[in-house]
Amino acid sequence: MRCRNGDRGVIMRAREEVERLIKEKDLRSLLLKAGELHGHFCPMLSLGVKAGAYAMNELVVENPGMEEIIAIVETNNCFSDGIQFVTGCTFGNNALIYRDFGKTAVTLAKRSGDGIRISVKPGAFMDPETEALFQKVVARREGSREETEKLMKGFENAAFSLLDRDELFLCERVKVDVPEYAPIFESEVCEECGESVISTRMVKKDGRKLCIPCAGGSYLELNGSGIVRYEDKTI
Repeated sequence: MRCRNGDRGVIMRAREEVERLIKEKDLRSLLLKAGELHGHFCPMLSLGVKAGAYAMNELVVENPGMEEIIAIVETNNCFSDGIQFVTGCTFGNNALIYRDFGKTAVTLAKRSGDGIRISVKPGAFMDPETEALFQKVVARREGSREETEKLMKGFENAAFSLLDRDELFLCERVKVDVPEYAPIFESEVCEECGESVISTRMVKKDGRKLCIPCAGGSYLELNGSGIVRYEDKTI
């Protein structure tokens, strides 16, 4: 941070430390901090951190969170948390785009459209024992507490060892059709629940303006399965 709370006339740079670590290529420190967001250390988080830092340095960019750079992720697995943390592109600042391709890949681009796409090469990122524990504890939800703890240790070891491995990615320079800055919409009040709603999400039903839950309308949801559409379902 550039200033103490309460100081006036100085802009606080919220990502100053992260940007410094990126420029210094201090991947270990970046992974440690990314773990605070993700909740644990794992191979895919590590790959996201590594890909994000590489892309930021290749494009020579910083991110003040004002849509000057965007990240397009093609998966909703742990990789994307590493990307969000390191690049600073998130859903909340309208700089993260999610394409439900099921690929462990990201494209980072400047507003000019100049960008770089990085995809993870196929391969094994855990030792056989950790992979077997992953299948039991995570995939089948059958593991004991001791097995879960052993898996998390294996995850951690794999995550930090990946930081020193080369040739993990396929990289290419690309030209991206960057979307316009996020529009600002007015808000309206749902006539049923009384909550504030972005105007473009209001539904007209029986002569009233309602939010989607009150109208029982269809909606899209991003969950562990990807993007799912629910039709006429009460939330």
